[in-house]
Amino acid sequence: MMIKSLDYFTALVQQDDSIPLFEAALSIAQDADPQLDLTASQIELDILAAKLRRRLPTDASHVQKLRMLNHFFYQELGFAGNVNDYYDPDNSYLHRVITTRRGIPISLAVVYMELGQQIGLDVKGISFPGHFLMKLSVQSGDIILDPFNGSSLSREELEERLEPYFAQQEYPSDISLATYLQEAHPREILVRMLRNLKALFAEHPYWQRMLGVQQRLVILLPDEITERRDRGLAYANLECPQAALRDLEAYLQDRPYAADAELIRARLPALREASKRLN
Repeated sequence: MMIKSLDYFTALVQQDDSIPLFEAALSIAQDADPQLDLTASQIELDILAAKLRRRLPTDASHVQKLRMLNHFFYQELGFAGNVNDYYDPDNSYLHRVITTRRGIPISLAVVYMELGQQIGLDVKGISFPGHFLMKLSVQSGDIILDPFNGSSLSREELEERLEPYFAQQEYPSDISLATYLQEAHPREILVRMLRNLKALFAEHPYWQRMLGVQQRLVILLPDEITERRDRGLAYANLECPQAALRDLEAYLQDRPYAADAELIRARLPALREASKRLN
């Protein structure tokens, strides 16, 4: 089942200019729930979008639509940040976010953006440090939104949120706030979602779930050799020595002098021995 879901994910993310973000993000949960009915979750959201669309005046401006979407999403439907259990993996699985109405900024944003698209609002994601944000470009400029509660953020508030990331140095004068407010590409959003899960599963560690995440990261970032290394380590911990060797040897070939190269090399003899026993 994992192979089939990975093939599906690969097909979704193949073309940079046509990645269906909501569908691809939704499919991440197939690692945790192989029987997940993706169509049912998509229909559930389509029904919500249709309900909101029926309320919109035909001549509604972008700002009016945004106000109605915010009220519908946060007040009526009750979506909010899961402050009581922020590090629950379910916060990253969109079918659970839709059911429980709880999530983390990036998962709430993906659901919100999909609803926005369906009512003609081109809300974009922003891969802001520490807390994913959204923006809507209107005639008067960009409206920056916090996915936790839909509040719009001022320039001062955004600069204040950046401060912790420059605590050891002065705010770089040559880098403007606009640098941090660039639209995030769907591939970038999916990578950030997966790396959130990766951090959770590495902490426990939960190697089987980690492997599922790494498979998807390797698909999304085929040229990022460190993701292959991490997949190899997951394979090694799951006692799949042949698959582990393929990934770890590829890493060492690409990065023979990496800081962790000697540690990785030290693992190879045991993996080769285990691999021989399988033959």
